[in-house]
Amino acid sequence: MKTLIDYSKTSQKVISVENAVYICDYVLEILFNNQSRKKVSFKEFLSKSQHHSIIKYLNEESFSKFKIIDGNLNWNDYEMIFSISDLYEGKI
Repeated sequence: MKTLIDYSKTSQKVISVENAVYICDYVLEILFNNQSRKKVSFKEFLSKSQHHSIIKYLNEESFSKFKIIDGNLNWNDYEMIFSISDLYEGKI
């Protein structure tokens, strides 16, 4: 897993997800611990997947039941999880 480091301050700080809100149409607004916010769309990723454990998240109710665990977005006990650096860059 890639780790982003914020070098803008004198001490190194690992970037993590602090909060996330489901907006609509598979878009989450993610707040990172450095206070930056990103809107990230997961729709294309989900639509292109052929794996049954991912396809089920095309159900918006299932998709919206994510948790933040140890600074990561997590669906159903690590069934679906993404790199923090990808989330931070908004590239899923």
